[in-house]
Amino acid sequence: MFQRELGKKVIDWAGQYPVVTITGPRQSGKTTLARALFPDHRYVSLEELDQRRFAQEDPRGFLEDCKAGAVIDEIQNVPDLLSYLQGEVDRDDRAGRFILTGSRQFEMMESVSQSLAGRTAIARLMPLAFSELPDLRADSSPEALIFKGFYPRIHDRELVPEEAYSFYVSTYLERDVRQMSQVADLATFGKFLQLCAGRSGQLLNLSALSNELGLTHPTIRRWVSILEASHIIKLLQPWHTNMGKRLVKTPKLYFIDTGLACFLLGIEKAEQIRSHPLGGALFENMVVAEALKQRFNAGRPDNLFFYRDHPGNEVDLLLNYADGQDGFEIKSARTISPDFFRGLDVFARDGGSLRTRAIVYGGTSSRLERETQIVPWHQFQIHS
Repeated sequence: MFQRELGKKVIDWAGQYPVVTITGPRQSGKTTLARALFPDHRYVSLEELDQRRFAQEDPRGFLEDCKAGAVIDEIQNVPDLLSYLQGEVDRDDRAGRFILTGSRQFEMMESVSQSLAGRTAIARLMPLAFSELPDLRADSSPEALIFKGFYPRIHDRELVPEEAYSFYVSTYLERDVRQMSQVADLATFGKFLQLCAGRSGQLLNLSALSNELGLTHPTIRRWVSILEASHIIKLLQPWHTNMGKRLVKTPKLYFIDTGLACFLLGIEKAEQIRSHPLGGALFENMVVAEALKQRFNAGRPDNLFFYRDHPGNEVDLLLNYADGQDGFEIKSARTISPDFFRGLDVFARDGGSLRTRAIVYGGTSSRLERETQIVPWHQFQIHS
């Protein structure tokens, strides 16, 4: 079992709130984490038909059986239970009584926000972060990790990535998409998923997706929302401030897991990534996803942005704070080029308030150059 960084925050929150809700993509390890952290809590899965029926038909009786404390898995399967849970924790608000898990964020979170506002902490568990990989070393291949992805089960059981992601996509389409969003044409949605993988690290162009699939803008927009809400993709928002110039206002699309993106792109070996047209974008995707994991593991909102002006000057990743921004350029190259500094220089010159500057690259040595920290990819660390 992997030592999950988020566990520290979950334990902290369980000492403060009567309910802790753990959400995240399927197979990210939510159930494993909850059961490991709370071994004395009763475990109930609402995936099991008898338990689901019990919770639906007799919610008070169900909660009576759980009153000493319970891990309730896949809570979104019985959303009405949350209203009864609200009454239960109002009567007895002992901290850490109920640990809820669920994958379908856009269904579950609405119910949570309506019924448990102020009563629950929200923990977001993503696939494995760099710090959670025990065998990550300076000589590790970034391409091998990009290809394998970061889902715990693939690493723990040494699964064949292509097979594991094939099953993952089939499960996602058949269970989550069909059940949650009433998407009738799963074949077209599958093609949409592949087209999104081909746009990893690029500006989201709804018109291009609409034209390629022959679907309306509202449909494409809804499908993008499905992918984002179910933790398949991350839309990185552009940085906006009064910098006296025109800035790009379209978000960039990244996959939460690069292994899934590789599978959808038809990449069959890690060695293919270096020569692939999207090799650099997949490297960038890995680092952006890592930044998101580090923020969530620290219990923080992501606060992640990118900067691009209309002439094309760009900072790949900005982490915003009240007193300024940390700026990161992300390059898969093993050698640092003078061009890598341009985006950070332009951002600072045009009014950006950079607290720190860094270039995250595919090499292995670190140094300080032109007031910019050169950081090997495996040492990438944001300040939470």
